[in-house]
Amino acid sequence: MITIGTAVFLVAVIYYYGRTTPNRTVSVAGNPVQSARTGSLTDTILNMAKSQIKPEQVIRLTTLENSISRGAVKDQRLKIYHHLAHFWKDSAGLFLPYAFYEAEAARLENSENSLTFAARLFLENLQQEQSVDFRRWEALQARDLFERSLIINPDNDSAKVGLGACYLFGNISAAPMEGIAKIKEVLDKDSTNVYAQMTFVNGLLISGQYEKAISRLQVINQLQSNNLEAILMLADTYERMNDKANALKWYQRSLRLVPNEKMKGAIEKRIEDLKK
Repeated sequence: MITIGTAVFLVAVIYYYGRTTPNRTVSVAGNPVQSARTGSLTDTILNMAKSQIKPEQVIRLTTLENSISRGAVKDQRLKIYHHLAHFWKDSAGLFLPYAFYEAEAARLENSENSLTFAARLFLENLQQEQSVDFRRWEALQARDLFERSLIINPDNDSAKVGLGACYLFGNISAAPMEGIAKIKEVLDKDSTNVYAQMTFVNGLLISGQYEKAISRLQVINQLQSNNLEAILMLADTYERMNDKANALKWYQRSLRLVPNEKMKGAIEKRIEDLKK
């Protein structure tokens, strides 16, 4: 059962770090994932997305799609991909096709920034994705984009961490430690990399290694004492370990950083419950 404490933490994470892209997802039965860019699931996602939009939108979409083959010039194709992405985001409100066309545009542009941006779209979403097949599909997309970004700049530590997270959260490898190794490579070089530390912590929490997670969260707190996400994760992890004293300590510490009264009220309620 999801504890109230976990719910508080998730609310904070969503408030601070949740995506700003549409929350709707495509409803479709799972299919085997074949590759990052092609395969039955990619086609299924796009086709089922079309079934959820209005007839007049289908006409507009079809016109845009048909323009891709005619747009032989790179700049023309890039412009069309961006139009398609914004159609799915702004007009249709569907995340997966929006992210897919952002990824196609990034591959065509082939710049470090565009590839990393598109990769992070998938990475952030897949950690909330309930469908195993969708999560794997998004992880494959993100992995491909991060790998392309690293070809351009092999020293991009954020891309290395993102790549490791794809393995860690995306179920795209029989050896999930491969993801841990990529993140640890960055941490061995720079233990102050908070993004790498937080990603590593999430992997430890998934595997139930709470004491190790707490140790790294305390390091993060030393580096960034106002990191609300880390503080709430500390409180929640201590609560999972039935350490009420430390859970109370970190929940109370979070109150001064909470951005709104509703969230603050939920944490105060959790504090009162722990005191009983």
